[in-house]
Amino acid sequence: MSDKRQRLKDDFDFYARNCLQIRTKESGLQSFYLNEAQQYIHNRLEQQIKETGKVRAILLKGRQQGASTYVGGRFIHKTTHNKGVRAFILTHDGESTNALFEMTERYYENLPQFVKPSASAANAKELHFGVLDSGYKIGTAGNKAVGRGQTLQYFHGSEVAFWMNASEHTKGIMQAVPDAPGTEVIWESTANGVGNFFHEQWKLAEKGQSEFQAIFVPWFWQSEYRKTLPDGFKLTEEEETLAKQYSLDEEQMFWRRMKVAELTTDGVDGNKAFKQEYPMNAAEAFQVSGGDGLITADHCMKARKETVSGNGAYIVGVDPSRGGDRFAIVRRQGRKMYGMESYIGEQCNKLAKNVAICKKILDTKCPISKKEPDMMFVDYGAGADLVDRLHELGYKKRVKAVHFGSTPLNPERYTNKRNEIWQEMQLWLTDESLPAQIPDDDEMQADLCASPYSWDAKERRVLWKKDRIKQEYGFSTDYGDAGALTFAEPVRMDNKKRKLNYGKSNIV
Repeated sequence: MSDKRQRLKDDFDFYARNCLQIRTKESGLQSFYLNEAQQYIHNRLEQQIKETGKVRAILLKGRQQGASTYVGGRFIHKTTHNKGVRAFILTHDGESTNALFEMTERYYENLPQFVKPSASAANAKELHFGVLDSGYKIGTAGNKAVGRGQTLQYFHGSEVAFWMNASEHTKGIMQAVPDAPGTEVIWESTANGVGNFFHEQWKLAEKGQSEFQAIFVPWFWQSEYRKTLPDGFKLTEEEETLAKQYSLDEEQMFWRRMKVAELTTDGVDGNKAFKQEYPMNAAEAFQVSGGDGLITADHCMKARKETVSGNGAYIVGVDPSRGGDRFAIVRRQGRKMYGMESYIGEQCNKLAKNVAICKKILDTKCPISKKEPDMMFVDYGAGADLVDRLHELGYKKRVKAVHFGSTPLNPERYTNKRNEIWQEMQLWLTDESLPAQIPDDDEMQADLCASPYSWDAKERRVLWKKDRIKQEYGFSTDYGDAGALTFAEPVRMDNKKRKLNYGKSNIV
C-alpha cells in the first residue's frame, strides 16, 4: 500500500486516472485519463522541472482541448500532497470562474479517502486544507489588485489573451510567486489577435527571450474532433492539401468542414475564424487574427512541407539587431531557403561579436553546395559598421549593404528597396510552376505572415513600416527581413571562378 501511496504522490498521470473524476459529455463522471494534448503538456512541464527545478510555461491551444482540466487537476494534486502551499487560478470572466471552481470541487469531493485531506471553504471560490495548511483559490481578472498581497507556489492563468489589465495582473502575480524550486506558473489561452499581452509573451517565449517555454497544441490531436462521413463525401482541393500537410484523415477533414460552416455567420469568414479558434500551428493562430499580409499562412505551410534541392548561388541575408531585436540570419540557394539562426542580448551586443558571427559564415563551406557564400547581404540600417569592418577584413566582393529606403531595381513596380525584396520573395514563394522550400518553423512563418500592406496612387503595394508592424503585432520580423535580403540583387555563380552576374530578375 505504501508503494502505491508513494506513486500517487510522485506520478500525476497515475494519480489522475486513479483519483480524479471528470464530467464527460457522453458518459457523465469518468476517471481522468490524460488525452494526447494533456499528455504532451504534462511531459513538457515535467521535462522543464527536471531541467530548471520549476515550471514557467505559456500554452497556446484550440477550444476545449482540456488544458484547464489538466492544470486544475495538477494543482489539486500539488496542494493535497504538500504542506503550506497555495495555488491561485485566474480566469477571464465570471462564468469561467464558476465552471473551473465547480470542476475543482468535483475533483476534491470524489477523491478516495486515503488521499483526501479535510477541507474548509473560506468562501465560495476557495478550498483550504487545514491539516496541510495548503489552499486552492480561484478568481476573475478585472480588479488589478487580485492576487496581490499573498505568497503563491502555483499559478494558473486561464484564457490570458482575453484578460483586461493582463500586464498589471501578471506583474502582481509574478511578485507573489517566488523564484524558487518547485514553483509553477502556467499561462494558457486561445489566440485573440496580435499585439496583446498574451501574444507578446508567446513571441518572447518562442524566441527564447523569457524563462517561459512555449507549448502549442493543435486541434487535430483531439480524438473527438472527427465526424462520420456522409455518402459521397469528397475532399476539396484545399482540403486535400491540408490533409496531406498534416496527415489528417477524411473524418477529421469532415469535422473541420462542418466547424467552418458553423463559424460562418453574420459576415464572419468561417475559414479564418476556424484557424484562430482551432489552429494547426502557432503562427496561423495569431497571423489570421491580424489580417491578411503579402504572404499568407497557406503560402508558408505549402513551402514548409516541400523538399527542394538547393541549386544556384549561395546567398546569406543578415538582419542585425536593433533595440533588443534578434540578430537574424537566413540562407538561400535557388528554391531552397534554410539555415535560420539568431543571436540576442550579450551574444550580439558588440561589433566584434557580430563581425565574428558573419566571418565564420563567410569562411565556412555550405553543406549543400560545398562552397563558401557567394554573397552576404546586410541591412545597412543597423549594420553599416558591420559591413565596413567586413570590407576591411577582405570580404568586400562578398558582402554588400542594402539600404531598405533606397531606390529599387524596378521603381515602376516598387516604392523602395524594402518593398522590392519582400515582394520578390513573395513571388518566389508563390510561383506554382516551381516549388519553394522554407524552414519548417513557426517563427519563420510568423515573420513572413506579418506583412500587411496598403496601395499607393500608382497601384503599388506598400508594406507597413517596420516600427508600425512591431507596434501592431508585438514583434519584429527579423527572420522575414533576413530572408527577404537574399533577394536584394540577383546573384549567379560561375563554377570555375567566383563571378557575380546581375540579371533582370531577382528570382533565382
